[in-house]
Amino acid sequence: MYADIIVDISAGQLDKTYQYRIPEKFAAQAVIGAPVLIPFGNRQRKGYIVDLSEEPKIEEARIKPLIAVEERGKVIESNMITLAYFIRENFGGTMNAALHTVLPVKKEVRQVEKKKLVLAAERAVAGDALAQAVKKKHVAKERLLRELLAECELPWEVVTEKLAIPQSTIKSLVTAGLVRVESMTQYRNPMAGIVEKDKVQQRIAPPLTKEQQNIVTEIVKDYTEGLRKTYLLRGVTGSGKTEVYLSVIEEVVRQGRQVIMLIPEIALTYQTVLRFYHRFGDRVSILNSRMSQGERYDQSLRAERGEIDIMIGPRSALFTPFPKLGLIILDEEHENSYKSEMPPKYHAREVAVKRAELEGASVLLGSATPSLEAYNKALQGEYRLFTLTGRAVEGARLPQVEIVDLREELKEGNRSIFSRSLREKITERLAKKEQIMLFMNRRGYAGFVSCRSCGHVMKCPHCDISMTEHSNGTLVCHYCGHTIGKPPNCPVCGSKYIAAFGTGTQKIEELVRREFPQARVLRMDADTTRTKDSYEDILSAFSCKEADILIGTQMIVKGHDFPMVTLVGILAADLSLNSNDYRAAERTFELLAQAAGRAGRGERAGEVLIQTYQPEHYSIQAAAKEDYEGFFAQEMAYRRAVAYPPAANILAMLVLSPKEELAEAAAALLAGATEQFVREQEGLEITLIGPVPASLAKANDIYRRMIYVKQEDYNLLVALKNFLEGYILYSENFKNVNVQFDFNPMSGY
Repeated sequence: MYADIIVDISAGQLDKTYQYRIPEKFAAQAVIGAPVLIPFGNRQRKGYIVDLSEEPKIEEARIKPLIAVEERGKVIESNMITLAYFIRENFGGTMNAALHTVLPVKKEVRQVEKKKLVLAAERAVAGDALAQAVKKKHVAKERLLRELLAECELPWEVVTEKLAIPQSTIKSLVTAGLVRVESMTQYRNPMAGIVEKDKVQQRIAPPLTKEQQNIVTEIVKDYTEGLRKTYLLRGVTGSGKTEVYLSVIEEVVRQGRQVIMLIPEIALTYQTVLRFYHRFGDRVSILNSRMSQGERYDQSLRAERGEIDIMIGPRSALFTPFPKLGLIILDEEHENSYKSEMPPKYHAREVAVKRAELEGASVLLGSATPSLEAYNKALQGEYRLFTLTGRAVEGARLPQVEIVDLREELKEGNRSIFSRSLREKITERLAKKEQIMLFMNRRGYAGFVSCRSCGHVMKCPHCDISMTEHSNGTLVCHYCGHTIGKPPNCPVCGSKYIAAFGTGTQKIEELVRREFPQARVLRMDADTTRTKDSYEDILSAFSCKEADILIGTQMIVKGHDFPMVTLVGILAADLSLNSNDYRAAERTFELLAQAAGRAGRGERAGEVLIQTYQPEHYSIQAAAKEDYEGFFAQEMAYRRAVAYPPAANILAMLVLSPKEELAEAAAALLAGATEQFVREQEGLEITLIGPVPASLAKANDIYRRMIYVKQEDYNLLVALKNFLEGYILYSENFKNVNVQFDFNPMSGY
């Protein structure tokens, strides 16, 4: 038996493993993640087992044996390596890619040090030195000694900048034993900007409702008794799921354990952090991709040292190196952002459950619109289900929802993006000084640019996708970022009738300003949130009522709580419904229900207006009634009929190559190898679809082909994936070809 070992968990070593022979006496202890002692060069080093195999990868005589398998290693690193192995096995990709996911490379980051000068000598001795400095007219020395005799210690910046004391003077006083320099590591503080923007300096936690208290009592009872479970909390929008989280966290922290709080969008950081900060103070921190490398390094270090109790962040925060992890929460667990789009294509929900199992922690999933996968597991008893049926704020109630048939608007001659009803309601809210949110799930100025004479659509030369017009007159590819100017004439037929079709958030903003010039307007989408603090700036301004209307994409409808928002307008409900994705109805229901939930969260009644060309669709009807059970029943019937998750499982294979013929040939070989695997498994049946061009057949000059395999048994698909990975590794036909595996994809290809 042989072990693949990484020598240490540091910058240079994650990309290189070394194979060692496992002596018979260590066979039982040598498992994935185990810390070991190995001969390395002319000395012994510590390493970790990341993989096991029965075959040598190099000449047998060159493989050295392990010296020892340590019984007690660094638990957090062992668990993380075991977690990486779980990700590799269950979601595809390489072990190195999985290691980089769970153990981000620790590049050398300069520590920020805070220095100060401290009076080191007796006051009498320092007084004599001051007298000598005055006598000899050593002005700088005199100035520094006077200040130190008065204050005892001074910040380095005050000494060198305000007092203008040269380094040579400081050095002479240190040498004389009169002064000493003290320094301490100062952590970069990513929380500072968020807390500074907080206009409410103190928040009083509202008392829990009876429903909330019952749920908290049950979870805490399990936790105190040592039971570690996965819970699903389904609560209507505004039902106070966060208050349940906070109360459970309070008990977990009281018991000396730490908590990871996952949120689906960086945009949710602002409000979430403030609520947690007012409850737990500076024992809370954040981790996300918008932070500097130094900030991320510092917060990981603080977590590892046990200097914080709660880490808040999107998917990557799941791998916070807490030594005493007690609870993982996934808020808005239905969100697509919990699924990685890059290999390994893991889902944070499944990895969270595995990490909790490794570390003796519980998992709490929460959503007003749980994913079908999570709700199905809850109904089957794999998760424990809790439900909140009413809004938490006294007097608050679910909003009234109106569905507007845009076909009828057209018949009546209204070609505006605003239905007559929506225009009236916006005018009413502005008069009442109430706030409005307008949701359009497409950024940019227009959807695409097309010639009305010949039908030519302006497409990206590097991707098989239409380009989006922005208000500065440029066309942008939202896949690769390629930008060109809008042509005055059609490049195919020369016609001047080339124009934009569809509408994006930029165009909506322009129309709102034109229709309602008295309104103060903010826009929140990928274009307005490029800078580090842009999320907080926009949300803080809207929260403080510095704007009347907030226009945005889906990032504005996820979990935000603005009590003065009494009207939500959903401008084009069909955008997500018509996507090439078997989850289109589920995604539409989630978006509409979440968007509707932003209205009427305070004491004032809320209204929601859904504009659509398909008002009869069951996802739209269910979202308008906030009827999750009804939607779940109908959607699951559809999934069972066509064998889609969670009724069955799908293994998607994406074949990529800069040469189209290589992509096609490799995809055909994979399909053939899949059929061979099935023939070797007695009685195994699968549904094989493809190879076919991906819906985005070319992106960034890379050709894309797809193969789909359906099977009820997830483990059989994992076995197929492992077989195909071995086939690719030893085949000569996959040079200049990349194959990515994805289980139960969250979006179309």
